[in-house]
Amino acid sequence: MMKSVDVGGQRLAVEDRGSGPPVLLVHGFPLDHGMWDAQIEALARHYRVIAPDLRGFGQSAPLPAGCTAVTMACFADDLGALLAGLGVEGPVAVCGLSMGGYIALEFWRRHRWRVGKLILCDTRAAPDAPEALAARFQNAARALAEGTAFLADTLLPRLVVPATLQANAAITGRLREWIAAASPHTVAAALRGMACRSDARPWLGAIDCPGLVLAGQHDAISPPDEMQAMAAQMPKARFATIPEAGHMAPMENPQAVNAALLSFLAG
Repeated sequence: MMKSVDVGGQRLAVEDRGSGPPVLLVHGFPLDHGMWDAQIEALARHYRVIAPDLRGFGQSAPLPAGCTAVTMACFADDLGALLAGLGVEGPVAVCGLSMGGYIALEFWRRHRWRVGKLILCDTRAAPDAPEALAARFQNAARALAEGTAFLADTLLPRLVVPATLQANAAITGRLREWIAAASPHTVAAALRGMACRSDARPWLGAIDCPGLVLAGQHDAISPPDEMQAMAAQMPKARFATIPEAGHMAPMENPQAVNAALLSFLAG
């Protein structure tokens, strides 16, 4: 069921479904909570699934006109306020993909008592390399100047494996729709926020809650070798590869992702 929750004057839309131990799903850039549809369906049979549209994305309220950047810390604090607004007490399982993974790591740093389990899916702990940093600022300026449609052609070949890109119109069509529908203002602000995010690698060794690190087998953005190294630095984490998937593993191979999530959450 979709709800609307005020977090410090900003309205967030959130899918809140099921009952049981809470699981918080944090979507990637520049998407919304719908990227988790298959996971929401599977997890809500056993858990209370909380899947928000992040500040400015999806059905959440637009960003204020003067907002030029949204940091990962701001997104993380929104999630803390969201859980409080929903009456969720105690720790939750937090799962983030890509930008959602950056936010999940920041959420752990800022609201550590809230994190009972941490799931990092197709994401990175390292900051951007110089060329990626420059591209974020260039794309932010371009989004404001001409809209977000160009991002689909830029991102899709990197988000999914070639077989998905060529033959799965349901997935690629939804991704194109989300990207085209994203607010240029929000896209630019999130790109700038990602560009200035903290290097999370020094924190990994202190993440002592149970962890699961999932990587699409062919992820070109968050390479599996890099993600496996992240898991090795987390004291209680395990690593799993999702076959026949790229960066959007939860959409490309939902059965494998769901099985990994359910096994980990039940453990």
